[in-house]
Amino acid sequence: MNYIDLHVHSNASDGSFSPEEVVDLAKNAGLSTFALTDHDTIDGIEKAQEYAKKIGGIEVIPGTELSCYYGDREIHIVGLFVDYQNSAFCKALEDLKIAREQRNQQMVQKFVDAGIPLTIEELKHGNPNSVITRAHFARVLVEKGICKDKKEAFEKYLGIGCPFYLPKPKVTPEHVLSLILNAGGTAILAHPYSYKLSRTEVEHLLDETLVPLGLAGMECYYSTYDNGQTQELRSIAYKRNLLVSGGSDFHGAVKPDISIGTGRGNLRIPEKILITIKEYRNFI
Repeated sequence: MNYIDLHVHSNASDGSFSPEEVVDLAKNAGLSTFALTDHDTIDGIEKAQEYAKKIGGIEVIPGTELSCYYGDREIHIVGLFVDYQNSAFCKALEDLKIAREQRNQQMVQKFVDAGIPLTIEELKHGNPNSVITRAHFARVLVEKGICKDKKEAFEKYLGIGCPFYLPKPKVTPEHVLSLILNAGGTAILAHPYSYKLSRTEVEHLLDETLVPLGLAGMECYYSTYDNGQTQELRSIAYKRNLLVSGGSDFHGAVKPDISIGTGRGNLRIPEKILITIKEYRNFI
């Protein structure tokens, strides 16, 4: 049986490996396909696809992971099979990137004002096109010895309500879903149980907001989910005729306990999941 991973990051956003290195890792892990889904960017897709064609034996799905707000909660929508050469889509992502960069500059200044020297260059870590996230801040805080690990960085400095946290611009689910759909993508709710929502709240989110706006599926397979959670999410999806998707959320050194394709060791996403998604796309 072939296995896949439909949620993977490179250093085009906050992963630690280049798009080409991610392709090698996926192939070496025995995957037939993976989706490159960097945060708010498609910058790594062309490199990954070109390299995958060069070495053969692995398919790279063009994707992205976009953030938006459901009330005060930040949620993530993965777009699979997006047209990464669509000019309107690229312009919209560039606008999101600019807004994110303004927020990052403000967060850097908060650290500097508190006597903790940080620079954008340190956060980018030699990759000038990197989309900086709070994970980049956490890495630098650990490297400087200010925090012992990423968990402490988020709990004391970067988490919601912490002294150096600034919210992202309030992007709506309507905006994110329209971007993905207008770029020919298939919209998937990422890791539904990572937002501290109950089953009832997840179902309400789907029924009242996301599905009416064009959401096609959700991640039922995920690195931190046990079999019970996976089966529960599959039940929620099937009841609504939603696609089942899944991925490791691989970031490399940023999440060292997560391996591409296998998550924390027990993740296995069968290729039939992707076949169903492709069949759905053929009929829409």
